[in-house]
Amino acid sequence: MEEIKFDGQGLVPAVAQDFSTGEVLMLAYMNREALERTLSTGRAHYYSRSRKRLWMKGETSGNFQFVKGVFYDCDGDTVLLLVDQKGPACHTGERTCFFRSLTRAPGRPPAGPWILNDLFRVLLERKSAPPETSYVASLYSKGLERVLEKIDEESGELLDAAREKGGKEIVHETADLWFHTMVLLACRGIQPEEVFSELKRRFGTSGHEEKRRRKNNKS
Repeated sequence: MEEIKFDGQGLVPAVAQDFSTGEVLMLAYMNREALERTLSTGRAHYYSRSRKRLWMKGETSGNFQFVKGVFYDCDGDTVLLLVDQKGPACHTGERTCFFRSLTRAPGRPPAGPWILNDLFRVLLERKSAPPETSYVASLYSKGLERVLEKIDEESGELLDAAREKGGKEIVHETADLWFHTMVLLACRGIQPEEVFSELKRRFGTSGHEEKRRRKNNKS
């Protein structure tokens, strides 16, 4: 804790970031007690400068932040929390507090990896919906084999686009394949984070280890 430089009011800025997508969710402040509780409980605690008291994210809304990692910057005067955010981070109901822009038209930032988690949340909701209400709900109602058929179909269309068509078609077919693969994950109860972790395991090695692996694959 001595590494952290609290200001004259005993506070330090704390940035909450989605651990799986990198999306910046919110900025709040911590005092020493809030940071200690965050570390000991695994749930984000902050200090309210207006209410002059400690608070746990989600204590009234249920939108808890489960902490996956806590980092601090090179000067020790800012804290970064990597969190698993349940529900919206912003009190307005937006996923992130940073949903307004000075340089672009109002709305969300440009599309990024976060879209996969947003998509997955919608796909999970569709599992309990009547089949006539949406395409995804109708897929679920037809069972796993129909989902697998769609993945096989979309894979073939992507291969055809790669061989015979341009970049725009490849993008469209890749999106179709990713979409139906996400339906499969939701169907089998597999979280996208499990796939992210597997990718990190494969490609998070050092350059030396990666070269050695390529060499072994050739032999």
